[in-house]
Parts: sequence; structure tokens; C-alpha cells
Amino acid sequence: MNHIDYGFQNCPVLGLGLGFRHKYFEELLGSSFIDWLEYTPENYMGYGGHSKNYLKRLQKLYPLVPHGVSLSIGSIDEFNEDYLAKLEELFEEFNPPWFSDHLCFSSVLGNYSNDLIPLPRTQETIEHIVKRIKFLQDRFQKPILIENISFYMDYPESHLDDSEFISVILEKADCGFLLDVNNVYVNSQNHKFNPYEYLDNLPLNRVVQVHIAGHTEYPDGIIDTHGNTIKNEVWDLLDYLLRQSNPCGVMIERDLNLPSWSELAEEVIKLKGIWDKHYKKRFIQRTLTEKISS
Repeated sequence: MNHIDYGFQNCPVLGLGLGFRHKYFEELLGSSFIDWLEYTPENYMGYGGHSKNYLKRLQKLYPLVPHGVSLSIGSIDEFNEDYLAKLEELFEEFNPPWFSDHLCFSSVLGNYSNDLIPLPRTQETIEHIVKRIKFLQDRFQKPILIENISFYMDYPESHLDDSEFISVILEKADCGFLLDVNNVYVNSQNHKFNPYEYLDNLPLNRVVQVHIAGHTEYPDGIIDTHGNTIKNEVWDLLDYLLRQSNPCGVMIERDLNLPSWSELAEEVIKLKGIWDKHYKKRFIQRTLTEKISS
């Protein structure tokens, strides 16, 4: 099958997003400060009832973007055809602008884990992942984004650092990037590297979507739990990222210890301040450039 460029560069700018959780459904029906929603497709594939109706009602108000957790793109297993077919049906129903999943594996010989397991950072892994990303883009005819994960172990076979590993895959597959800022911070603390230098070594022109979330600190390290408020160090890293990149959407993930809507709204408002600072500046610069050139 010949690879076709589905143009992650032309993805629409969506603005400020939120990971959809049923707890916030009623508030989202009347919200004025959320631009788009991310949902987990596995929760809706092949199902009807209330869950699917939630999405259908929200689709009238927001762009909906699927973020998968079961693709297992790094597995040596063949892709699960039943999973791909159900995902395809969901795409036909909701027509998302792009689809994302994690740069990891979560299945071995058809047995699935609830964890996102990191990959050995080798040339062989790169070639395997690139081939599978191209297959998916041809299959779905949509931009595919891969997300950097938090990892808590490494392999003796790995001979590339994480930023180089991700960069080569993005370039060779010619795909988009979902950059999780909290994962960068978590990994930097656990594996002792500079998160700002890490970002500098990535192809930030490929960033389409950004995740930001909270983590949990333990005596021996920190874990990406999506269960706490976002730390100042992570906000600062996001600000640094947005100075240098032009993502189409930035969103907050919260999966555990779900706060009240008003508490969550405080973080969204803070996110809006950072987003507006950079995007309004770019708009002004573009307008001045257009006036000068005309």
C-alpha cells in the first residue's frame, strides 16, 4: 500500500480543550470557555445508550477529538482488526480532525495490559513503528499523532535518548506529534535530565496537540496520575513550549480525584491566559507582516 500524506500541517486550530468525563456533562452543555473536547474512543466503540448520546449531544457544541489507549502501536502483534473496524465506524460517525495514541505497546500475543509499556529505543523499533504509522494513516485517511509517554524503566538495548528516538520516528513517518508536557516533566525528574533541553531537541513544528496534567509525588519519584492540580513547574514548561510551537489545541487531562467544576475551571482559565499570550501575539505579528507586504 502506498503511503499518502494526510497533512497534519493543515489540522484546524481548535484552541482550549478538556478531556471529557461524564461528571462534567451538564456543565459542558452551558460552558463558554471550552473550545473542544477529547474523548477515549474505547469507551464508545460498538456501544449505544447513554454513553453514545453524551457524545452526540456534545458534538453539536464542540469539535470532538479521539485519543486512544489500546492501539498498542509498538507491539509486534498484528493490529487487532476488530478494534480497527470499530474505530473506523466511530470516525465515520463523528468525523474527527485527527486521531492520537501513545508511543508504546500494551499487548503481547493478544493479551492486553492496562499499562502503557515503553519501547526499546533502537533502530529496529523505529522502522517497525514507522511502518505501522504509515499503515494507519493510509487506512483511516486522517492525520495520526503519536504521544510521548511517561516511563519508569529502561532497556539495556536502548542506544538512543528519548528525544532523538521520538524525533526520528516523527520525521520518518511524517506524522504529527501529541506532546504531553507533564510526561516530559515527570520523566525529567525521574531520569535526571533538563526538560527544557529535551523540548529543544524535538521537532516542535510537528506538534498538533498538547496535553497538560497533574502528577503525584512520592519519596522515590513521581508518577503521571492525572489526579492532582497542575504544578507550577509544568505550567512554566508549557509556557516555554508555546513560545516556540504552534499547536492546534492544548488541553487539560484529569482522570482521578475529579475536582468540582469550579476548581477545574480555575485551571482552564490559567491555561487560557498562557494560550492567549502567545496566540494573540502571533496574530498581531501576522497582521503587521501582511500590512507591510501589501
